[in-house]
Amino acid sequence: MSEPADGGHVLDVDEIGTDAESADERTRMSFLDHLDELRKRILYSLYALVLCCAVTLYFWEPMFVYLAKYFQAQGGQLIFSRPMGAFLFSMKIGVLSGLFVASPFVFSQVWLFVAPGLYAREKRMVVPFVLFSSILFGAGAAFGHFVAFPAMWQFFASYDGLGGIKFLQNIDDTFTLYWSVLLGLGLVFQMPLLVFFLARFGMVTAGFLLKHIKYAVLIIFVAAAVITPSGDIVTLMIFAAPMLGLYAVSIAVAWLFGKKRMREA
Repeated sequence: MSEPADGGHVLDVDEIGTDAESADERTRMSFLDHLDELRKRILYSLYALVLCCAVTLYFWEPMFVYLAKYFQAQGGQLIFSRPMGAFLFSMKIGVLSGLFVASPFVFSQVWLFVAPGLYAREKRMVVPFVLFSSILFGAGAAFGHFVAFPAMWQFFASYDGLGGIKFLQNIDDTFTLYWSVLLGLGLVFQMPLLVFFLARFGMVTAGFLLKHIKYAVLIIFVAAAVITPSGDIVTLMIFAAPMLGLYAVSIAVAWLFGKKRMREA
């Protein structure tokens, strides 16, 4: 920045850009307006979930048969000990699958809730946000279905016959563990996307993530211990391992898409 001869102030390019950005339109909302907006987004998400569940429940029987065979393939005999156990199992399957079908709309409502506080150029990122959040959510659930849950359950089932005991899977406990693994990993897989936006807004950098990696590892294991459905070391490692990998991916994301790097480009 240079000073004019008469002592006046000359705006440089960065200041002009800052002034233009500050003049950008953003919606100013009161605390009650935020609460009303949150209520509206939650209601819209629930409406979408109910609609999707109405569709997925129509296909409950093939999903019921598939999951019953899937659970028993991991080890043990699947049983239900309550009269309504199998019926509730079919309902829960429909709700869980409906949640995954509705997830893109739910993520769009999350974005619309935070969008009023963003600049116009930031609001245009809604499509990438919804797309990648849905993909990562599905990827986390797929990892839970094909890798995490089978590994956990086969470990539990390995005690079958030890001391003469018989492993019988209760349908309620089994499905509770199953959906906890899928939803937990679906949320965990959002880490690179979260870091992407934090890096774009200049809140974190790749250097910051690398510098604090030892604290990140500690936090990851603590978080894995909190969100794991059971307290055993095998389940802990199954949750912590992808989180560590995602943290490494997040460092690369922060380096590629960080605010400083975007300015240099």
